[in-house]
Amino acid sequence: SRTRTYLNGSGSDRNVVAWSWCGQADTSEENINTYLTLMNGLEEDDPDVTFVYMTGHLNGTGVDGNLNVRNNQIRAYCTANNKVLFDFADIESYDPDGNYFLDRGANDGCYYDGGNWADEWCAAHSGDPLCDSCDCVHSRPLNCNLKARAFWWMLARIAGWEAQAPGQPDLTPSYKAVSPPYTDYGERITYTVAIRNDTGPLTSTVLFSDTIQDGLSYVPGTLAATSGMVNDTASPILRWSGVLSPTPAVTITYAATVTYITSGTATLILPRTITNTAVIEAPGCQPITRTATVHIHWQSLYLPLVKRDSL
Repeated sequence: SRTRTYLNGSGSDRNVVAWSWCGQADTSEENINTYLTLMNGLEEDDPDVTFVYMTGHLNGTGVDGNLNVRNNQIRAYCTANNKVLFDFADIESYDPDGNYFLDRGANDGCYYDGGNWADEWCAAHSGDPLCDSCDCVHSRPLNCNLKARAFWWMLARIAGWEAQAPGQPDLTPSYKAVSPPYTDYGERITYTVAIRNDTGPLTSTVLFSDTIQDGLSYVPGTLAATSGMVNDTASPILRWSGVLSPTPAVTITYAATVTYITSGTATLILPRTITNTAVIEAPGCQPITRTATVHIHWQSLYLPLVKRDSL
């Protein structure tokens, strides 16, 4: 309502609007759906304004926490509907060398279970401009400088700048998903990888590979693609190659069965997560990775509440 009032007011000439979360993104699926619906409604009412979606800042709850589930909900919606997303949480999950800290309990202050990744990186890279001092609330200058550069990049793209020279591939819209994300031992899961080139059809050969992780068993013959050539002869390494033309996208699917953990002669049935990583390569751009996580034998546990009478 505030945004509509502002944009419909006299003298308003804004053409980009971004609302940022504080801690509210750690909420229910229903509330995030409300957020997405309202944002989409603003876009429909003001087609000349670019509305920027955002993920919520990290709070230390990790890969399996509700916040990351909600952030993934926002990411999936933006990918499926071609929205503009400033992925605040993702920037907080990696140092400049690409080391990952979300699975180590990282929070918005860059603290994780082993220390503070921003302080550690700057200590090892003294004098790097990414570590230049800045007024940075709840975080560290390194992470805020990364966010500032990412925000500049995003605004430049919105303004029409092409990140790549014309004709060079941009595979960043590619994604990977697993269904169902919560399963149990002996069950079958399906991975879906969408490889997309944001700059249009691509006649150069694109390569894809994925190694099925321990704890999963590839289901022979399930590797398939909407175009190009699949190869599972080196299973558990799965490969695809092809061109993104005339359609600048391809969808790859494959299935795996969840296997039990063994220790000696014993079979262990324990909750765990398995993150599988796909690698996508094309001439003219750096290789990119896309991951999907499956949660195995995660069950809700209900404990009785006992009220003790006061003395």
